[in-house]
Amino acid sequence: MSNIDNQAVKMQRAFVLCAVVALSECLFHLSLEKGMTAREILEEQGLWEEYRPKYPYNPMAKFDDKLAVGIESMTNDADLAYSGIISIGNPPQTFRVIFDTGSSNLWIPSIYCNSIACNNHNKFNPGNSSTFRNNGHALNIQYGTGSMTGFLGYDTVTVGGLAVNNQIIGLSQSEADFLQYMHADGILGLAYPRLAESNATPIFDNMMMENLVNQDVFSFYLSSDSQKGSVLTFGGVDPNHYSGPISWIPLSHELYWQITVDSVTVNGEVVACNGGCQAIIDTGTSLIIGPQCNNINNKVGATNNNGDYMVNCNSIAQLPDVTFHINGETFTIPGSGYVRGSEANGCRTGFVNGGGNLWILGDVFIRQYYAIFSRAQNMVGLATAR
Repeated sequence: MSNIDNQAVKMQRAFVLCAVVALSECLFHLSLEKGMTAREILEEQGLWEEYRPKYPYNPMAKFDDKLAVGIESMTNDADLAYSGIISIGNPPQTFRVIFDTGSSNLWIPSIYCNSIACNNHNKFNPGNSSTFRNNGHALNIQYGTGSMTGFLGYDTVTVGGLAVNNQIIGLSQSEADFLQYMHADGILGLAYPRLAESNATPIFDNMMMENLVNQDVFSFYLSSDSQKGSVLTFGGVDPNHYSGPISWIPLSHELYWQITVDSVTVNGEVVACNGGCQAIIDTGTSLIIGPQCNNINNKVGATNNNGDYMVNCNSIAQLPDVTFHINGETFTIPGSGYVRGSEANGCRTGFVNGGGNLWILGDVFIRQYYAIFSRAQNMVGLATAR
């Protein structure tokens, strides 16, 4: 048995022991809400077609190597849906954030921001927190279009019942206009420290250093349909949210949660990633993005409509599965898993062509597979979501 196999067996035993003996003492749960996406809000208001050319979707901006050090890069993703509540300061001020495994900084709007995007979100007031300390450094986050600027500070951040002292946070002073349609107030990054702007220590690293979690692991369950039910768990895994074995996949690069995909097939035919490719498991991207996604769209019978690949809403059950072959195992997404939208606005696939060589396995993938992120072993675990 290989070293990785031994590590995986030990982790599996620890998870089982934790679940059976003292689940409540081992795991810290944070409920996530599946809210309306920016796209859904804009469609409801009849503004989507005006919005789209003004703020074009640049899904790979977040993963631009030139921005990987010194600036946290994000993308204008109008389809982000999942967020949860954290509190900052003493007494606590509450905020809704997107938990993003594709970035490493925590930022929220501040009272010093008067941008349209800040004025319809909760703003942090440092003067009302007895534990806030100013860091003195500026913060600049680049988006696909526009940016967020602000400054850094330290305060107590409570996430899922865990109070993290002296956590560095970004406070915005200006934000790009399109963020006014984002359901959440800010972003909480869960990637590796090397990705963090200003050498900020990510919040999960502080949880580990302060021994707040029994295991250096967190995991995501994203519900498919209902608004409620999605959960982020710190300190291990929750067996209530997956079935069958956990497949452990070693990371190929410890910056993002990056793995190697062997190929992508439809009806047994390789349609993308022939010979292998690199992919990032990213809760902060809603779709599956890759340089050959249009091959997948064409193979499943979708038609291009102004950049959206559309299918007949009445034929979703007949669409072929799309299978990702990873580390010698198969991870299949049915048509019901990769089609989004409605009769009113049309049904479109969740596959989007992206530049470069990286693939991004976002929420379309994670809804099908309970995703476990192990900093202890630098592996991602995937199991069939319940």
